[in-house]
Amino acid sequence: MGRGGQDFGSKEDLRSKSQEEVFPAWARDVKDCEKRYGVTRENGLSNEEVEKKRQIHGFNELTKHEGPSIFRLILDQFNDTLVRILLVAAVISFVLAWYDGEEGGEMEITAFVEPLVIFLILIVNAFVGVWQENNAEKALEALKEIQSEQASVIRDGKKIPNLPAKELVPGDIVELRVGDKAPADMRVLILISSTFRVEQGSLTGESEAVSKTTKAVSEDSDIQGKKCMVFAGTTVVNGNCFCLVTQTGMETELGKVHSQIQEASENEEDTPLKKKLNEFGEALTAIIGVICILVWLINLKYFLTWEYVNGWPTNFKFSFEKCTYYFEIAVALAVAAIPEGLPAVITTCLALGTRKMAQKNALVRKLPSVETLGCTTVICSDKTGTLTTNQMSVSKLVAIGDRANAVRTFNVQGTTYSPFDGKIQGWPVRRMDPNLQMIAKIAALCNDAGIEESGNHFVANGMPTEAALKVMVEKMGLPDGMDAGSSSVNGGLLCCCNSWNKHEPRVATLEFDRDRKSMGVIVGSTSGGRKSLLVKGAVENLLERSSFIQLLDGSIVTLDQSSRNTILKSLDEMSTSALRCLGFAYKEDLPEFSTYTGDEDHPAHQLLLNPSTYSSIESNLIFVGFAGLRDPPRKEVRQAIEDCRAAGIRVMVITGDNKNTAEAICREIGVFGQHEDITCRSITGREFMGLGDPKTYLRQSGGLLFSRAEPRHKQDIVRLLKEDGEVVAMTGDGVNDAPALKLADIGIAMGISGTEVAKEASDMVLADDNFSTIVAAVGEGRSIYNNMKAFIRYMISSNIGEVACIFLTAALGIPEGLIPVQLLWVNLVTDGPPATALGFNPPDKYVMKKPPRRSNDSLISAWILFRYLVIGFYVGIATVGVFIIWFTRDSFLGIDLSGDGHSLVTYNQLANWGQCPTWEGFKVSPFTAGSEVYNFDANPCDYFKTGKVKAMTLSLSVLVAIEMFNSLNALSEDGSLLTMPPWVNPWLLLAMSISFGLHFLILYVPFLAKVFGIVPLSLNEWLLVLAVALPVIFIDEVLKFIGRCTSGIRTSDARSTKQKDE
Repeated sequence: MGRGGQDFGSKEDLRSKSQEEVFPAWARDVKDCEKRYGVTRENGLSNEEVEKKRQIHGFNELTKHEGPSIFRLILDQFNDTLVRILLVAAVISFVLAWYDGEEGGEMEITAFVEPLVIFLILIVNAFVGVWQENNAEKALEALKEIQSEQASVIRDGKKIPNLPAKELVPGDIVELRVGDKAPADMRVLILISSTFRVEQGSLTGESEAVSKTTKAVSEDSDIQGKKCMVFAGTTVVNGNCFCLVTQTGMETELGKVHSQIQEASENEEDTPLKKKLNEFGEALTAIIGVICILVWLINLKYFLTWEYVNGWPTNFKFSFEKCTYYFEIAVALAVAAIPEGLPAVITTCLALGTRKMAQKNALVRKLPSVETLGCTTVICSDKTGTLTTNQMSVSKLVAIGDRANAVRTFNVQGTTYSPFDGKIQGWPVRRMDPNLQMIAKIAALCNDAGIEESGNHFVANGMPTEAALKVMVEKMGLPDGMDAGSSSVNGGLLCCCNSWNKHEPRVATLEFDRDRKSMGVIVGSTSGGRKSLLVKGAVENLLERSSFIQLLDGSIVTLDQSSRNTILKSLDEMSTSALRCLGFAYKEDLPEFSTYTGDEDHPAHQLLLNPSTYSSIESNLIFVGFAGLRDPPRKEVRQAIEDCRAAGIRVMVITGDNKNTAEAICREIGVFGQHEDITCRSITGREFMGLGDPKTYLRQSGGLLFSRAEPRHKQDIVRLLKEDGEVVAMTGDGVNDAPALKLADIGIAMGISGTEVAKEASDMVLADDNFSTIVAAVGEGRSIYNNMKAFIRYMISSNIGEVACIFLTAALGIPEGLIPVQLLWVNLVTDGPPATALGFNPPDKYVMKKPPRRSNDSLISAWILFRYLVIGFYVGIATVGVFIIWFTRDSFLGIDLSGDGHSLVTYNQLANWGQCPTWEGFKVSPFTAGSEVYNFDANPCDYFKTGKVKAMTLSLSVLVAIEMFNSLNALSEDGSLLTMPPWVNPWLLLAMSISFGLHFLILYVPFLAKVFGIVPLSLNEWLLVLAVALPVIFIDEVLKFIGRCTSGIRTSDARSTKQKDE
């Protein structure tokens, strides 16, 4: 119901409305329709009747669906496990910072940096999410642009030429003329012109304009079969008529598409990667919870003590200071476990991917769709405009031979409206015989179309079939002795056609009508010769009205049954190839028109005003030949479908066009074999919806074809495929494709021929409208996903190492080696450049020879997880180990560490540093770090708090160095660095240099060093860092070698497990 209709109208009105909704106007004759709506064509509705109907139906406009509020969208951004953990960590961190700040401690600045950085991450993440979702519903707005703004209406017996279209109600009488856009769904009442055609391909998927009639059709006709209905948003290309409005607003076919788009947008799902990351977040929550509980249980004795009296615990003592310290450890665990930089790196990688795809003419509108492309298993493609050019072209020309029962066939190259696209094979250039000259003349002059150059492609003005004939004439060229001369209109494009027009100008037109199925023109001659009639139309109809035939040399002979059979045999061969055939004939004996020049007072003019006389004028014709036209397949599509087959991707063609045409195209492009039995693979949309088990039908291997498909059929096919676990890419260009584009995992619209509705509903737009571009984009998507897996594995393995470090610190009871702000710096800044650089890994040259990954494939396999647990455990040992080494050893592996003058303690003292105040005679000497001297004469126990700054710096530097070396390990999942050396990705080497540079920045800039709680290191201390960090490469090389040796065993185990699951 249109907006405004909800607020008024009784229940009786609503009941009558419901009855009118199901009234099949297309299946009733004109009188019944007028009676049903209480109206006559001459008078239309009265103003009182209009008001009554508006109370029932509302205004003729599409409803505006109110999307979620900005506040709701913001809240939705926090409906994510990782985000929630970070939020809790930030709140706790802020409270603890506030508590520490009141005491005026040295670490006050550091403590507040951490929660502020976390809050900043969350705010940016929420902003990006809200921006993306706020732009998601533009398809509905674009749909409204299709609606007509004004209509010519008859009310109270008077014509209102410019009534706002939104004021139309069912029962209104509307006049439609050439160029008008239908303002509502309407029943044709009477044709004013002899023929009336509508371009409705964007709504129905038909490749040609449709002739409309006043005759009723079957009640169960599909949308393409309703020849007496004109649908809202479609355009009149020929003729004029009066129509009766039957549906308005949301009740129209356009309104149904609007509702389907809205429904599809509400059912949008997360991408496969997003689902995996959500699963990872949930697992991470559980792991963090378990580790926090373990840390608290291990250290319970430090902040909660009691005594046993008579076997019962009494005298409980609680240390708030120690409790808050372990709160900080819990926060550090959360910060360490979550790869905060991951969203930014994923976004960067996807953005880089969109740039690569744009270079291949695939314009990505929604970043996550880049990744989803990589696991596409089914491509559901529209035919018209995607697999074909959506440009009619002549592919065969049949002319008469040197005798009456002989024909000549010429193959015409080219698939576009460009006169320069291809040529005619075996053509006698500048040596055309009289028969070919006559074909060229008829095709050029009996024609109202034109061709224009628009940018780097050519477009048709007028009927596509007529435009194709003009392109053929240009490829035929001119006969010898006929000069193209200069032309004022498209001289460069249609010089041959213009030359024919110049030599034999048109005098009169016999318009096409559906009964005789032909169009004729009467032309004169600039030399003053006699007039002639040129006719083109359906071959069978022209043959019935032809008495003669023109041979190759121009001689005229009688058209006998043998000649007729020869022509019909050629016609049948071309029709079985789904070619639309147009015949050519002429007549030179026109006594009635011999002196006619267009004067309305001439007696012959009365004949032209009466279309019923056209058949008699077009009689005793001379037949000269015919042409076979089609919407040809794109040249690149066949290879692209072969590539899809090799990549394990199924191609399904879903089109609104008729079955025979679609099957012929599918055979030609390789969806089906030339002689393959496709009775079980090619059905109409209606037949599919009548199947008892449609999912089983869709599971067939190989290609499928659905013809005469309506928008709801496309949606149902996509929905069933998704329910069956397929990742579906849907292509389309029309309004009728928009709901399915919205529902599919990847909606792909055409950039040149696509409607704005389709583009706004899509995730990706093809700038060149080419199916092969989709296949290239899928290959790019697979490469991007592989690279994303590389940096996700790298970042997660790094975070496992950080968790291991903090857990070991807490378990051993030693002072905190890494504080949250340092972990944040590593996760966000230091890890960021290498992770992003891994997105530039060179693509696998066999990426499109492998089957697509399933959407439920694990992001990290059990073996990879084990590998990174081993690596993570080493990271923990190395970072904690170097902390302990600095406190307990004056040298390590021959590296002298005593240069700064720090005091050594035993491991037992370090592990029980909390009991330091009870130690008698404990003293430490001052040590230097950079230009600063640390003195502990006032309180020696501060050695384990402020004095740990050098040990913390070593731990942080070891962590950074290990993660840089670990990024080299991530270059390949199983390949050794010997076979895939670091320089295959020079961006990674640059990124490592940047990360080390940033680390040096915070070490050697005093202000930053104070913020992060670190100090400069000496050369020997850097040697210690490298000695402890480098083994991570050798450990992973050993694990990779084991992985390569056992890959066959693991693959067979995985396959048997999958079969059991199925």
